Amino acid sequence: MQPLAERMRPQSLDQILGQDHLLGNGKPLRQMIEGGFIPSMIFWGPPGIGKTSLARILGQILDRPFYTLSAISSGVKELREIIQIAREHKNSVAPPILFIDEIHRFNKSQQDALLGAVEEGTICLIGATTENPSFEVNSALLSRMQVYVLNPLGETDLDLLIDRILKEDPILNSKNVDIKSRSALYRLSGGDARKLCNVMEILSSLPDSSLTITDELVMQLVNRNAAMYDKDGEMHYDLISAFIKSIRGSDPHAALYWMARMMEGGEDPVFITRRLVILASEDIGLANPNALVIAQACMHAVDQIGWPECRIVMAETVILLACSPKSNAAYLAIEKALELAKQYRSEPVPLHLRNAPTRLMKSQGYGSGYEYPHHHPHAFIAQEYMPDKLKGTPLYIPNSNPQEDKFREVLDKLWKTKYGK
Repeated sequence: MQPLAERMRPQSLDQILGQDHLLGNGKPLRQMIEGGFIPSMIFWGPPGIGKTSLARILGQILDRPFYTLSAISSGVKELREIIQIAREHKNSVAPPILFIDEIHRFNKSQQDALLGAVEEGTICLIGATTENPSFEVNSALLSRMQVYVLNPLGETDLDLLIDRILKEDPILNSKNVDIKSRSALYRLSGGDARKLCNVMEILSSLPDSSLTITDELVMQLVNRNAAMYDKDGEMHYDLISAFIKSIRGSDPHAALYWMARMMEGGEDPVFITRRLVILASEDIGLANPNALVIAQACMHAVDQIGWPECRIVMAETVILLACSPKSNAAYLAIEKALELAKQYRSEPVPLHLRNAPTRLMKSQGYGSGYEYPHHHPHAFIAQEYMPDKLKGTPLYIPNSNPQEDKFREVLDKLWKTKYGK
């Protein structure tokens, strides 16, 4: 017999729980599906909430060829084979669906292998990921796909699943089941339907013909360590969030506690240190440029030393980052720059900044008037580097800290009031 989680897998859109914001009547994704069209897209959310089930159901509803790959066990060879099959049987009406589970585990070259097929419409790509696609999926592929966020299941959704299990599971249906309390079931599932099914399957294995389910019974039967922290579940996201926010808030005590919680739960140290590298750039940044070097050194040390000795390096790094001055000026600057690039995506490069490798280009004025800064005192001369429409537009605004106070003095001295005060 299949595991209970597989037997309870949704078979229709209406059986998918917790995603009414996407699949409810009149919602955008539901309307597209009912209209017979879906774009290439990514389902982002924690495990056990229906990402794979939704992809399979879409293939059935739309009656298209459906191919499945797991990024854990597949590579470029398997990708190209499926893309070639799709090209040989290209349907002018609608492309086949290629579903890739754990798409964030594909490296850059594997993701690049998908670009052409997605752009040409050879395949409709559906990826599932538990990680933020902004960090884990390369920008070229991400720009060709829609991202839909799926939610963990709430208690109402879990109640519906419990009732369905009691009704449809032949083992539990044959017993006289009385549920006195569902709090432990909610807590241990963490919004994950698969985990709830696993707990219910353990309960169904009890030999008694009558079964009274209490919180105490559930906690006795389920392995406590695995239940209280699942590095793929909702608590994974909650703890890393508390950890990062504690460092950002300059509280090394809380940061160490949350990191210890993750360590005790078996979290991969590499995952933690990768987040430290991101934090060093996003939240400390130019207030202490050495923070990025320290975080990178920590990540390298963890890789070279391994557990448990690496915990000392990680603790040292967390304390240093928490106690460091903070600045998000670089983060804000690149966000502003990206927004400007979207608004002014066709502004010509000023002639004096253009490269002039040929005689024709020189005759057209390319490079004409450019002043080489190193030919001037202090390697600086005031000249225009922005497109005409963006002259004087400030992007980097130094924060107030000793390091960036120096940057502000330098920039004010060089550019005076050009970029404001």
